[in-house]
Amino acid sequence: MESIPYGRQNITPADIEAVVAVLRSDFLTQGPVVPAFERAVADRVDARHAVALNSATSALHAACLAMGLKAGDMLWTSPISFVASANCALYCGARVDFVDIDRETFNLCPEALARKLEQAEDTSSLPKVVVVVHMTGQPCNLSAIHALSRRYGFRIIEDASHAIGARYRERPIGNCEFSDAVVFSFHPVKIITTGEGGMVLTNDPEIARKVALFRSHGITRDAQRMVHQPDGPWYYEQLELGYNYRMTDIQAALGLSQLQRLDESVEARHRLAERYDELLAGLPVSVPVQRSEGRSAFHLYVVRLQLERIDRSRREVFEAMRADDIGVNVHYIPIYAQPYHERMGVRRADFPQAEAYYREAISIPMFPTLSSAQQDRVVRSLRNALAP
Repeated sequence: MESIPYGRQNITPADIEAVVAVLRSDFLTQGPVVPAFERAVADRVDARHAVALNSATSALHAACLAMGLKAGDMLWTSPISFVASANCALYCGARVDFVDIDRETFNLCPEALARKLEQAEDTSSLPKVVVVVHMTGQPCNLSAIHALSRRYGFRIIEDASHAIGARYRERPIGNCEFSDAVVFSFHPVKIITTGEGGMVLTNDPEIARKVALFRSHGITRDAQRMVHQPDGPWYYEQLELGYNYRMTDIQAALGLSQLQRLDESVEARHRLAERYDELLAGLPVSVPVQRSEGRSAFHLYVVRLQLERIDRSRREVFEAMRADDIGVNVHYIPIYAQPYHERMGVRRADFPQAEAYYREAISIPMFPTLSSAQQDRVVRSLRNALAP
């Protein structure tokens, strides 16, 4: 029987034709398609500036650099995320700490953040940047977090790797109304893909300029920004220590093509989520909660096992489903539990909601081309795995 993965890219003939057109053109790397993709995404989410990079990890790093994060500074983020949400601080020489999650949304909890900020103010250890993660595509409570940023003076980066196509208060995630920058991911299992890729969205022209500089070795060919007088049309200057974080035209062509199906993809995910909600009713699991102020992109569909109602551990349920060729996964192991981060002395007891989430969470298959028959098979496997 065919294995059903937790996520899968959807590549159409139109996507292939778009990529082939670039391969037949004069530009493969930094040609006209990258800026066209940037403009299309910026317009789609109502942001003023967009800078495409080779991954969301690179985008997080470049956004932190553009905000001046450095040694001696502190970045806070959610422990329930991929490690890149925290590693972007370490790349800058800064320190990282975590804020516990909201039990229902799995996102950084504004109440926990407020308590931690009050304590940090007393010890002069406030963060310079807070990275909020729209976990599974469910928007954070951005308004509450933004209000705290005004009071305590930190910058906000939205890690929206799961959330292109999501909405908060009827506006698209990516518009930066409540943040300084937003990061999207275009990894193959995300809502749209460029193979590998990421993007920084911002309404701040200086952040956009710095991110664009950092993605290309810190080099400029803009004479107005140069320190010295150009001595010829070939002249360029390295102004900062940058990186090779560029996206190619090949990737951007795929992204442009996929972007045309963004609404279709998110709608399909919502239909699947609604059907999962119905099929799972009555089972000892908690299904994702949708808050009225936000509309998830449903990158992931995470169920939480009601362990007090079943006689099996999460591992036993997980392994039983894997034995049925259902590619369940766990998103994510708390970042502070990783050996590299454990050395920094974070106490698990400080994050009771993240710990509870990690004991109970399983991601079940969610992708737009998942058929009803496959979905039925996933639920049947879960039902059997939960049985005593």
